[in-house]
Amino acid sequence: MDISELTPAETRVWQAFPRGESVDFRAEEEDPALDTTYGAERTVRARVLRALLLKAPQEEGEIAALKLTGARITGALDLKYSTIDAAVRLSHCQFDSVPELYGARLRQLSLRSSVLPGLDAATLRVEGPLRMTDCRIQGPVRLSGARISGALVMERTEFTAEDDSGSALWLNQASVGADLWAPEMRAHGQVRLTGASVVGRINIQDAEFDNPGGIALDAQNLTVDAHIRAGCLRARGRIELRGARIPGRLDLLHARLSNPGDTALRASSCVIGELWIRRGDRIEGALNLRRSHIEILTLEPEMLPERVLLSNLQYTVLTPHEPAERRLPMLERDGGPYEPHSYEQLIAAYRHVGDDDAARLVQLAKLRRRRTTLVWYARLWGYVQDATVGYGFRPLRAAVWLLSVLAVGSIAYDLHHPRPVKAGETPDFNPVFYTLDLLLPVIGFGQESAFAPRGWYQWLSYGLILTGWILATTIVTGVTRTVSRQ
Repeated sequence: MDISELTPAETRVWQAFPRGESVDFRAEEEDPALDTTYGAERTVRARVLRALLLKAPQEEGEIAALKLTGARITGALDLKYSTIDAAVRLSHCQFDSVPELYGARLRQLSLRSSVLPGLDAATLRVEGPLRMTDCRIQGPVRLSGARISGALVMERTEFTAEDDSGSALWLNQASVGADLWAPEMRAHGQVRLTGASVVGRINIQDAEFDNPGGIALDAQNLTVDAHIRAGCLRARGRIELRGARIPGRLDLLHARLSNPGDTALRASSCVIGELWIRRGDRIEGALNLRRSHIEILTLEPEMLPERVLLSNLQYTVLTPHEPAERRLPMLERDGGPYEPHSYEQLIAAYRHVGDDDAARLVQLAKLRRRRTTLVWYARLWGYVQDATVGYGFRPLRAAVWLLSVLAVGSIAYDLHHPRPVKAGETPDFNPVFYTLDLLLPVIGFGQESAFAPRGWYQWLSYGLILTGWILATTIVTGVTRTVSRQ
C-alpha cells in the first residue's frame, strides 16, 4: 500500500506499529468510556490494517504490535488463512463489517470493549489468549474448531443472534488451553459448545442464556479438566450437557433454569465429580440425569421440578442429608415404568452415611412401587404382606395383629366354651391357649384337638387358623427378604 494514500489517523497507526506503541483515538478531555463518536479523525480502513499486519517492515530492536483504541474500522478486516506474528489489540473499536479470521494464525488477539456485527473466526489459531471482554456483538460469532493456547475471556460480553432461532456463539470442537472466563456474559440466542475442550475452568457465574423454547446452551460432549462455575446462572431454554466430562465441580448454586413444557437441564450420560443444585429457584422444566456417573450429588428437594429423570443414575454421596420422606418423591416423578435401580441408588446413599432407618423406608417404598406392576393376585398378596408386617420391615405390626386376633378369639370362646370331644378325658378348657392353638400352625397346647366348637364358633376357628397361616407366611417371607438384603 502507498503510504501517501493514508489519512492522518491511519498514518499514526502505521508509524506506531513497528515499535508496538499504542494509539488511542478517544477524546482526552472526555471520559473515554462515554466517548462513542467516530469522525474522520478516528476512522481507519480495514484494508490498511490488513496491509500493516501482513506487509509492514519491522523496526530493528523493537517488537511490533497493533495496539489501537477507540477507532472506527470501515470495510471488512480480511485475514483469512494469514499468519500474524504481532499481537493484535483492537480495544473500544467499532467495526462496520464482520472481521474475517477464518483459518488465521495469531500470536494474541484482544477485542476488548469493541462493537462488532459478528465475527467469522472458525479454525482460528491463537498462541496466547483471546480477549473479548465487554464486547457487544450484534451477529453470530463463529469460533468452531478454534485452537486457543491461552485463555478465552468473554467477561460481560453481550452476544446477539441474527434472528430468534439462530446461534449467537459457536464454539463447537474448539480447544482452550487455559480458562474459559465469561462471568456476567449475556447471550440472546443459542450458545454452542458441542465437543469443545477446556484445559482449565469454565466461569459463567451470573451469566444469562436466553433462547426461550429452544436450546440456550448446547454443551454436549464438553470436556473440562477442572470446574464449571455457574452460580447465579439464568437460563431461558434448555441447558444441554449430554455426554459432558467434568471431573471437578459443576456449580449451579442460586441458578434459575426455565424451560416450561420441556427439559430445563439435561445432564445425561455425563461423568461429573460434584454436581451442586441448591439454593436456587425451583427448576421450571424437566431435570434429566439419566445414565450419569456423579461422585457427590448435592440436590435440594425444593429445587426439583415436577419431572425428574434418574434412570441408571449412579452416585456415591447424596447431600444435604434429608429424611427419606423428602427424597422419595423425586423417584416417582420419572413418568416412566418402574425403575428399581433408582431406589437401590438411594438405599446405597443412605447406607453410605449409616442411616439404616432411611434405607429401610426406601426399600419399603420400592416394594410398594413394584406392587403396582404385578398381576392382580400378586398385588393382593402384596397388600396382605404390607398390611401385616410391612414387607418384613414392620415386624411389630405382626405382633399387634396377633394380639388383636388373640383377644377376639379368647373373649368369644370364654363366653361360649366349645364342647369336649371326649367327655371326661379332656383337660380344663383355657380360651387363651385354645385360641393360640388355632393361630399358631406349629406349636400345640393340646386344646384344639380336645374341643370342637359348633355353629358360627366353628367358622370363627376356621378364620383363626387361616389368619395364623397368613401371619406366619408373611412373617417368614418378610424376615427372609430382610435377611437376604443384609
